[in-house]
Amino acid sequence: MATARAATGPVFPALLAASLCHFVNDLMQSLFLASYPLFKGGFALSFAQIGLLTFTFQATGSLLQPLVGLYTDRRPKPYSLPFGMASSLAGVLTVAYATHYLALVAGAVLLGIGSSIFHPETARLARLASGGAHGLAQSIFQIGGNTGTAVGPLIVAFFVLPHGRASLAWFSLAALAGVLLMTGLGRWYQTHLKVKAKPQPKPLARPRGEVARVMSLLLLLIMSKFFYIASITSYYIFYLMHHFGLAEHSAQMALFVFLAGMAIGTMVGGPVGDRVGRKAVIWGSILGALPFSLVLPYASLPVTVALSGVIGLILSSAFPSIIVYGQELMPGRVGTVSGLFFGLAFGIGGFGAALLGLLADWQGIDFVYRVCAFLPAIGLLAAFLPNLDRPLADAAPA
Repeated sequence: MATARAATGPVFPALLAASLCHFVNDLMQSLFLASYPLFKGGFALSFAQIGLLTFTFQATGSLLQPLVGLYTDRRPKPYSLPFGMASSLAGVLTVAYATHYLALVAGAVLLGIGSSIFHPETARLARLASGGAHGLAQSIFQIGGNTGTAVGPLIVAFFVLPHGRASLAWFSLAALAGVLLMTGLGRWYQTHLKVKAKPQPKPLARPRGEVARVMSLLLLLIMSKFFYIASITSYYIFYLMHHFGLAEHSAQMALFVFLAGMAIGTMVGGPVGDRVGRKAVIWGSILGALPFSLVLPYASLPVTVALSGVIGLILSSAFPSIIVYGQELMPGRVGTVSGLFFGLAFGIGGFGAALLGLLADWQGIDFVYRVCAFLPAIGLLAAFLPNLDRPLADAAPA
């Protein structure tokens, strides 16, 4: 069966549908994050309260995603996918019509629950549809999410800011379309799970000590990546407005440059990992951002915007390879690994945003970026990762 799938290649209609759903899911999250200036002004919030919003949203996903992945490794639930999107739909409506801070927190919880259901199962679906090209499949799946994240600030700048926070409710229609698309994708998923359920050769297990050591390294690398990303997604707009005196609209456009760089890097990272090896991409991606992050806090406005795009591109290229690396380290645990890594990304981002919000209130927003500039140095730990790569034609099925 593995040979047949490899011979026919990736199932692009399923991968593109999963990517489109990822676009919608992460668009809902991005609209929430990019609306922080509206929340801050409308509810007179401190940076610490802004950080708590991010922490609530991302900690919810962080705690639930590994549990969802662990459960669905044993009992896959294809039709859980539309329920996750429905939770995101409810979250964006709650935020749009919130009348107090606790309602914003409730909306953050609903958005976190939606992502916690979406990511582990859809990542497994992407591997199932990969035809052996696991890095390419992860990149196609993740490019939808990164594109949705990148588009969010543009929508806020050109539509939400002129029409007010309640205009976020219009995007519940996109979530509703996502529910319908996820229902059809769940049908395809269930059909192909039945085919995959036929007996498969049991993959070779690695020593537990090695797995624990390598997973610890991967988690530290993810921490450095998403802690830095949290500093951009939660506070970059405020930094540009404070440091350069930019208007909010212009700051939203500058944030788009960083997020667009992330989208491009995600698409490039997976296929490159298939060709040159996951470890090389992980090493080059996280550590490669260090020279640019060190310069950014001291650069002029045009250089700052350009550097942010380069940093986003370099940092994001690692994540598809990290996901596939973890799946190959723990074969047969696709949902657990995907849920753990996506969940950790959420958790680190939420914890980082909360901590950086306190730091910004204490020492100022400029100080935050001078400290975060050193985070990519953690990429040096990639030197201790073993080489798990095998030729693509020999790749085992999920």
